[in-house]
Amino acid sequence: MTASNTLLNVDFDAIYTAEDIGSYKPDPRNFAHLIESEQKAGYSTQELLHVGQSLFHDHVPASEAGLATCWIQRPSRAGDHGAARLPDHRPKVDYHFTSLAELADAAGT
Repeated sequence: MTASNTLLNVDFDAIYTAEDIGSYKPDPRNFAHLIESEQKAGYSTQELLHVGQSLFHDHVPASEAGLATCWIQRPSRAGDHGAARLPDHRPKVDYHFTSLAELADAAGT
């Protein structure tokens, strides 16, 4: 993960990998691990924002875990949901952008 820190010129406060957690999205254990770890670090669920592209893999389980979500709806030849599987129902998303650059601009960074 240090390579990502160097490439992005940022130091992440925490990195949780599927290998460390023992499950892959959309498994709710990923989101439970995030919430538990961040609560131990002093953050409440209301202070967390899950950012992702896949409605199925990111936004359904994140919403079910009580997290605010930001959908990065990247343009795709596969349709408005990208190449990921469509969920049974479209989850509510709190923020919606077409790129991470748009999100960064909206956040003022």
